[in-house]
Amino acid sequence: MTNSQKDKPWFSFLSNKYVWVLLFFSGWMLFLDNYSYFDHRFLDNQIEELEDNKAYYQQEIKKDKENIKLLKNPYQIEKYAREKYYMKKENEDIYIVDFEGDTLEKK
Repeated sequence: MTNSQKDKPWFSFLSNKYVWVLLFFSGWMLFLDNYSYFDHRFLDNQIEELEDNKAYYQQEIKKDKENIKLLKNPYQIEKYAREKYYMKKENEDIYIVDFEGDTLEKK
């Protein structure tokens, strides 16, 4: 090497062994380690997805608890049975009317 190349600041920076150790360590931690940056991003995304699922299911549990409270009333039980299971009283006729566009079309 010529003397002019050794005088440049980048040469002294790259010839330092501590810089090489730091670069190797940084590369190892970013790409190859079990706790790498990319693994952490993947796991963070999974945690966010699970937290969203948790919030959704907690809301559903809250709705179900409210429905259970309503079903303690005999009138509400009868209403639920009529709407959900099409139950009827004796000597009573039930007519189910389906309008076009009210139901989803099966493809």
